[in-house]
Amino acid sequence: MLSQKCKYALQALLVLAKENSDNLLLVSDIAERENLPKKFLEAILLELNRNGLVRSRRGRGGGYALAKPADLITFGQVVRIMDGPLAPLACVSVNYYRRCDECHDEQTCEIRKVMRRVRDAIATELDGTSLAKALAEGKIPQAAA
Repeated sequence: MLSQKCKYALQALLVLAKENSDNLLLVSDIAERENLPKKFLEAILLELNRNGLVRSRRGRGGGYALAKPADLITFGQVVRIMDGPLAPLACVSVNYYRRCDECHDEQTCEIRKVMRRVRDAIATELDGTSLAKALAEGKIPQAAA
């Protein structure tokens, strides 16, 4: 399950993705648009900045913008930054693998096999969905006049 922190990060990034990359948005503007708590959003944006997904400028005319194009930022990247591994069990994680203490044989473990397929399906969807793709999917096609 996504944490509230991760959901807010995705919401903020989608707001920034809708903007021209030269336009910097204030934390208060993002918070107001998405009805997010400003202080919590500030901490989230700092973490996204440290991880290279957003850039910021302080002072007058400052704010936040995406650090790279929206088609290069995936939901998977954001979830891993905010919430850690995608895998439901450590023994099926690609980046955070850890053997289960109670496991006798990973090769024949039925639970591991199912959870690996779950992890792979989640990773395929999240890593295959960029901010740009999510925004494009959300647009309703106009009926021909």
